[in-house]
Amino acid sequence: MSLLVVGLSHRSAPVSVLERASLNADAQFKLLQDTVAAEPAAEAALLATCNRIELYADVDKFHAGVAELSTLLAQHSGVGLEELTPHLYVHYEDRAVHHLFSVACGLDSMVVGEGQILGQIKDSLARAQDLHTAGRLLNDLFQQALRVGKRAHSETGIDRAGQSLVTFGLEQLSAGADVQQWARGKKALVIGAGSMSSLAAATLARSGVAEIVVANRTFERAERLAQILSEGDDTDVLARAVPMDSVPVELTRADVAVSCTGATGLVLTADAVAATVAGRTGAPAVESDVAADAGSAGVRGERQGAETPLPGPGTAAGGDENCPLDLSSVPSGFSVMGEAAVAGMDAATLEQHGAWAAGGTAVDRPRETGRTGPEAEAELIGALAATATRVGRIPERRRPEPVADVPRPEPVLFLLDLAMPRDVDAAVHRLAGVRLVDIESLADASADAPMAADVDMVRRIVADEVAAFGAAQRAAHITPTVVALRSMAADVVAGEIARLEGRLPGLDDKHRAEITQTVKRVVDKLLHAPTVRVKQLAAEPGGAGYADALRTLFDLDQETVASVSRAGNSTTEKNRGPA
Repeated sequence: MSLLVVGLSHRSAPVSVLERASLNADAQFKLLQDTVAAEPAAEAALLATCNRIELYADVDKFHAGVAELSTLLAQHSGVGLEELTPHLYVHYEDRAVHHLFSVACGLDSMVVGEGQILGQIKDSLARAQDLHTAGRLLNDLFQQALRVGKRAHSETGIDRAGQSLVTFGLEQLSAGADVQQWARGKKALVIGAGSMSSLAAATLARSGVAEIVVANRTFERAERLAQILSEGDDTDVLARAVPMDSVPVELTRADVAVSCTGATGLVLTADAVAATVAGRTGAPAVESDVAADAGSAGVRGERQGAETPLPGPGTAAGGDENCPLDLSSVPSGFSVMGEAAVAGMDAATLEQHGAWAAGGTAVDRPRETGRTGPEAEAELIGALAATATRVGRIPERRRPEPVADVPRPEPVLFLLDLAMPRDVDAAVHRLAGVRLVDIESLADASADAPMAADVDMVRRIVADEVAAFGAAQRAAHITPTVVALRSMAADVVAGEIARLEGRLPGLDDKHRAEITQTVKRVVDKLLHAPTVRVKQLAAEPGGAGYADALRTLFDLDQETVASVSRAGNSTTEKNRGPA
């Protein structure tokens, strides 16, 4: 059997695809059950966060495993396989181990070094254990990933290379200001009571907010989180719980709101947020780009009304009178005397317009009645060009005015959306008086984050741990064969002692015990060096064939070896538990 992971993350897929592919709790359970029920997979575990969906499995066929896991991800996510496939990545064997260890250390996180992923890996392992989809391989893999992640955080400064997603999000909300100064005295609303929401609430409490209101669909969980916040030794924040239907009212009181729920629809719509802002400011929360357009249109209108028209043909202060063009078709903001107005007109109209714009100057070409066709059209256009050259470039009476730079008002409401799919309508980004930071904007902000020297240290730790894990797994692969060999040797010893008793019925207990011990010591000494050496060889890359060689040399029964493996898996299942 071999380790395979198929998944997608913020590195391989846009937020819109991740959002649509997100799985609720029921879908996650069903996906795991269907994976182990599929032919290629014997074990399965799912790591599903706001930034990634990864399905781990122990498979007996690589290509069949990739096809099956990809199909199952598409079926349960609701995103078509053809659309999902370009965003999927595949890791196999040591590369799969390397990937999970890197994820556990925060190297593959949106914000490098964030520690929240360790809790999510722990939850993934617990879910697979509860559903009995994790066997020896995935139990060992995920528990070792937790240990590697903890080692990276304790032995290096990876935490300095980046912050948790919550902290980074709050820094984006504060627009570069010190988060504690920005948060001090503010009233916060936390929507959701899961692990991410709890982390956000704790971070806000430590940052110095005056009040935290927790809203959750399960009111008891909201109460529990509020109680933990209120009783915390390192904060003196006032915390209380409210039911989910109180969110609209609480939003009108909040300065900052953080949302991270498992809802499949929007928790905060643009209309609800706009109404909240309007209630706070007394003015409509118009979309910022619409406001800018309205402002620039107003400037154009004022200038248009005050502008003095250029002189027309034959007059000192004429207008568009007697212009041969249909004025209703002329683009707004441009003069009928300008080049923009005549673009696309037919040649005859161009000739008439040229004569009119030139102040009555005739086109230098004798008019021939009845001539039509491309040749006549070309002559008319050429004549117009000659006239324009003689009288100079026709000026535009009104040029487009520069768009007024309407300043965006200071936000009165700060929103941090950490959910996937999103909890807050993306249209809120355009509302004046609101600053929204969501997963997509966090991805953009952290795309060019500098990598600290500690990251290289963590990468070395990951490489060493991957090698050690691979060696341990290869060594463990031969262990059932070694155990079966020693079991067969014990049976041989027992058989020979029984035969000796038949030949020497008068043998007393003392001598029988001494003979038995002697024979066992001989067998143990003969097997010791080969079994130790074969374990060492099997732990090296390419050592998987030594187990087969051992079975062949000693004619070991395959079913005996398999029964030892099953017994070992049962012991692992009984003693399981996250690190």
